Amino acid sequence: MIRLRPRASPPKPGWPDYLAGRAATARDPRLARYFAAGLPDPETPIGEVPMVAMDMETTGLDEHHHAIVSIGVVPFTLGRIILAQRRHWVLRPPRPLSSKSVTFHHITHADIAKAPDLDEILDELLEVLAGRMVVVHFRHIERPFLDAAVKARVGEGVMFPVIDTMSLEARIHRQSLLARFKRWVGRPPASIRLNDSRARYGLPPYSGHHALIDALATAELLQAQVSRHYSPTTPLRVLWS
Repeated sequence: MIRLRPRASPPKPGWPDYLAGRAATARDPRLARYFAAGLPDPETPIGEVPMVAMDMETTGLDEHHHAIVSIGVVPFTLGRIILAQRRHWVLRPPRPLSSKSVTFHHITHADIAKAPDLDEILDELLEVLAGRMVVVHFRHIERPFLDAAVKARVGEGVMFPVIDTMSLEARIHRQSLLARFKRWVGRPPASIRLNDSRARYGLPPYSGHHALIDALATAELLQAQVSRHYSPTTPLRVLWS
């Protein structure tokens, strides 16, 4: 059975202070520019927040022993998905691919042979993320993997708040009183995987394990979640982690 390492809690006292502090102290100019862009105030209505959905394909689940092989990003708002600004990178990992990881994400040795290292596209990636709220489905992959990979290359990491669509589904379908009662009477918990979550909102299934497609699927899922369970006026702080 695969066991995930415990992840660090978000920096204290809060994300705005953390981002401002890192903007003043980051040594790498790419990180300094990213942190200086900041984020909307935590009280900003989610309907006014610029966002970017991000997904990664990795060679495993442990950021200390596995690596990123692709990243997809899709900028969006509650009312619009900006496909013209989507980006997708296949990356050359510092560790060899295993047959298991190739089977999982279908990125082969030939695909990565001439692919760039993360450091070569880091400026482009951070430019897309800067000033936007990052949205992921399962924050224990994208945030720790990017932090560890950047730290390995430049000696300092990159942490940031995220809206986790999986966590939002868990609040409703696993942590609510109704969900707890259903478990108490022996009913299995609802699946909060990406396509299973999308199905609850009538969203179509997409082929999984492609970073760009999964990023698009995550953006659409958040739009549906806010429409059904929240409101465009919901403060950003209610949703981020």
